[in-house]
Amino acid sequence: MTLNKDFSASLQTIIDQLKADKVYKRLNHLDSPQAARVKMEVRGDVLILSSNNYLGLADEPSVVQAGIDGLKRYGAGTASVRFICGTFTIHRELEDRLAKFVGTEASLSFVSAWNANEGLTATVAQEGDFIVSDALNHASIIDSMRLAKAISKCTTAVFKHGDMDDLRAKLAEAKGAKRRIIWTDGIFSMEGAIAKLPDILQIARDTNSIVAVDDSHATGVLGKNGRGTPEHFGVVGEVDIITSTLGKALGGAAGGFVAGPGVLADYLTQRSRPQLFSNALPPTVAMSALAAVDFVEKHPERVEQLRQNTKYFREQITEAGFKPIPGDTPIVPIIVGETAAAIQMSDMLLDQGVFVTGFGFPVVPHGTARVRCQISAAHTRDDLDQAVRVFKKVGATLGIVR
Repeated sequence: MTLNKDFSASLQTIIDQLKADKVYKRLNHLDSPQAARVKMEVRGDVLILSSNNYLGLADEPSVVQAGIDGLKRYGAGTASVRFICGTFTIHRELEDRLAKFVGTEASLSFVSAWNANEGLTATVAQEGDFIVSDALNHASIIDSMRLAKAISKCTTAVFKHGDMDDLRAKLAEAKGAKRRIIWTDGIFSMEGAIAKLPDILQIARDTNSIVAVDDSHATGVLGKNGRGTPEHFGVVGEVDIITSTLGKALGGAAGGFVAGPGVLADYLTQRSRPQLFSNALPPTVAMSALAAVDFVEKHPERVEQLRQNTKYFREQITEAGFKPIPGDTPIVPIIVGETAAAIQMSDMLLDQGVFVTGFGFPVVPHGTARVRCQISAAHTRDDLDQAVRVFKKVGATLGIVR
């Protein structure tokens, strides 16, 4: 058999250009559980400030044990899709608990939050519908809308980030639509900003629109009890559709879900292609995620610890001379300018034992490249103080701070 050499060569050309542009992504391999500190191949002990492990549950003993118990009780998985070969009782239990946690009637799990968003938008959208998205929404929302548009011939638009006047204008332009759906992140992952959810809900009431919120970075993070953006604003039960992840604060493994009215979960079970044609969540993931929900409900102090760590780090990094994007969330982006500068700073920080990822164009606009710090409840004050010292040293070397 002869391989097509032109195919490989064309891909290699692109890879070479990525390296030349200094935007090539290199994987760093960990040889320990995800935690505040990890063992990284070649580098040894490294302080993590780049994980979505917001509550430190990725290595929480009760969460890990639940996953082991799930593997022993149910085996590796269903070996087919749920409606064909059956689904485990743990999936039903998890979905019931997730719905109660975020304040909806029902939920349906997916193998990833990306699949959840894709499986929602492309399934519920119909010809004549109009879907409008915040300009800074996650890529999974953007791609789900593209897919929905291709399948259903619905129309779509984008409103300026957080601009409620522009949202109203876009909805007014589509007043003849059969249904209007407003899509927003709860916390915007690159900015750390929180959606103006009360305003969005009021606009939805005024225009008879449907609100869908991707709360992936807010579940377990916002609100006194970690129930997300709706709890943060005191509007639990008022959001039509919530999607979120099990791969961040709730254990950090994998999986996502769509939560909303019972009929929505039923409809997605019948029609959502990512649900119909994918195996269910591995039972070890389902049980560890359920244990994570249990932990959050029993330990609201962990959410408060995250909040205090975030406040402390923001204060200290600002005092050190940096100017993070203002906010109250554990996503703390520090703008450094161009992409090459962000990548260089990230590499230098890692050389000093602090793992923070740099992001540039096209993930963020030209001139706004950043290193994005993500704080965890598992960080100690010593961890955060070390991170600030290293930031200050690297920042001084690069001329970012004095």
